[in-house]
Amino acid sequence: MTLEEFSSGEQKTERMDKVGDALEEVLSKALSQRTITVGVYEAAKLLNVDPDNVVLCLLAADEDDDRDVALQIHFTLIQAFCCENDINILRVSNPGRLAELLLLETDGSPAASEGAAQPPDLHCVLVTNPHSSQWKDPALSQLICFCRESRYMDQWVPVINLPER
Repeated sequence: MTLEEFSSGEQKTERMDKVGDALEEVLSKALSQRTITVGVYEAAKLLNVDPDNVVLCLLAADEDDDRDVALQIHFTLIQAFCCENDINILRVSNPGRLAELLLLETDGSPAASEGAAQPPDLHCVLVTNPHSSQWKDPALSQLICFCRESRYMDQWVPVINLPER
């Protein structure tokens, strides 16, 4: 490996870490502002009713989910709809970390989701735009820029890995 290749790889890793941090910040704000929709079915309903308010779509799947044909069909339809409606899409490769962010931050306790009979479907998460002021959010702007740059490189659904804490 040459010095240029090593340096380029380091820069890419650092950039992906920044994107992951920005995504964590956006999710945290969306939870506190209640501008988040969780679940494939719930996301499809919102996309049908109010697609203009959706600013970000996250599709989360691990290796086991990649073998779930029904889930992949849902993902394909959601991706097509988001592309058609200019909604930024990210694929999260570690849904466990996404679950930690979404389930534990709601009241700060890991036991918050223990009482539920069935864990929530975290395969699709939508972030909506409550006010025009949210566009001034630097973390959201960073994610939108990342998605746009990825599309320019023909990577329509970039994959990111949320940083472990």
